[in-house]
Amino acid sequence: MRIISGTHKGKRLIAPKKLPVRPTTDMAKEALFNILNNNYYFEDTTFLDLFAGTGNISFEFASRGSTDIVAVDADYGCIKYIEKISKELDFGISTVKSDVFQFLGKTFFKADIIFADPPYDFTVEEFAKIPELVFKNELLNKNGVLIIEHSKHTDLSQLDRFTNERRYGGSTFSFFEQ
Repeated sequence: MRIISGTHKGKRLIAPKKLPVRPTTDMAKEALFNILNNNYYFEDTTFLDLFAGTGNISFEFASRGSTDIVAVDADYGCIKYIEKISKELDFGISTVKSDVFQFLGKTFFKADIIFADPPYDFTVEEFAKIPELVFKNELLNKNGVLIIEHSKHTDLSQLDRFTNERRYGGSTFSFFEQ
């Protein structure tokens, strides 16, 4: 995996093989950031990374100037890896080792962009809990967006506050807004 743009553009990161992750592909990540780049000034953007895994998306936000970033994952190895790379690159990403659903039920952190990359084998009901908790607990700032990455075989268009989706290879990004 590599950082596509910003202060660490081109930096290659190699995550330990033992982590239980499926990093967002560079192609899909580049397409996603092309969309976000047209709507957000990253230096002023607060970002919440759910099911953060390797921290791939958090690192991209940090490289582009975001300083208010929280990465949440239940796996201790993932959290330690994000902390290690964040320190090496002087990013200052805050990490939280927690079940994402428990975190969403108790956090007061509000973000401009919330990105969730849960396991692709989640059921639609499990996916639905993410926007349900985000909107019920008012975790998005005004004009904020929730983006859920999932398999192209999963359809989230029937969920509340769904606005659109974009497909890149086997991955789909579903967007949800207030």
